[in-house]
Amino acid sequence: MSHATSMTSVNDRTPEEMAHDKLVRRARIRHTIARILTYVLLIVMTIIIIFPLLIVLITSFTPNELTQTWPPKVIPSSFTLDNYTSLFQRMPIGKQLLNTVIFAGAVTVFSVFFDALAAYGLSRIDFKGRGLLLGVLIATMMIPAMALLIPVYKLLASIGLVNTYWGIIIPRMADVGGIFLLRQFFISLPKDLDNAARIDGAGEFRIFLQIILPNAKSAVLVVTMFNFMGNWNDLLWPLIMTSRPETRTITAGLAMLTGHGSSVTPYGVVMAGALISALPLLIIFFLIQKSFVQGIAMTGIK
Repeated sequence: MSHATSMTSVNDRTPEEMAHDKLVRRARIRHTIARILTYVLLIVMTIIIIFPLLIVLITSFTPNELTQTWPPKVIPSSFTLDNYTSLFQRMPIGKQLLNTVIFAGAVTVFSVFFDALAAYGLSRIDFKGRGLLLGVLIATMMIPAMALLIPVYKLLASIGLVNTYWGIIIPRMADVGGIFLLRQFFISLPKDLDNAARIDGAGEFRIFLQIILPNAKSAVLVVTMFNFMGNWNDLLWPLIMTSRPETRTITAGLAMLTGHGSSVTPYGVVMAGALISALPLLIIFFLIQKSFVQGIAMTGIK
């Protein structure tokens, strides 16, 4: 009886309802196929992005003589820890890591603070010549960094700052790119916040610290992360300003390993150092990944 009833109900359906159901099934099939293709594409892209890091990881545990063979093998026949032992023997890796932390950390703190302060003045305070000053700052971005290396080095050397922390930190204590990015974000904040604070008797510096910065956390986080990564991985400037192994950053120290005292580049040792250098950045990124992505999205929307 129930079977007959169900058959009757199916037969009673109008052609429009049947066509609608058919379209729904097709849409679901297309949606499922699109999701599968999307996941496959994401997996392939992830493998492509991670592959260089996997090569660094594998090579760091590969005996140095096997890294010189041709054709190269993705998976070597044996693994060793000698590359890490040799790395700590060849260079003061602990001291250079500390130098890198101090250099990148101090530059990031100073740069983000001064960039935000300059961006506040250029976006929230009306003064004569503000547009001209902003144009001059942006114009400085067109000057090649290489053109400034020799004059800046001579200036710092004349006051005895070569092979010192301040020598590599001071020239990086402000960044025009960070000023411009933060200024664009500060402009989007309602000016009623400033006016209300001024009515309550707050000064400009207090407004900057207690009102503008808390409302610009996303933009500040993006500038902070990019600033820290850029200075952590910087090679040329620390290499020029330091001449002793104990004063170099880890990137400058690794650069001195290639072909140093030998015609054969110790790729295994270099990859071990590169992995140690990259691990802090990877850990920091994974810890703040969600906030970092949200910061980029919000900065783009603003």
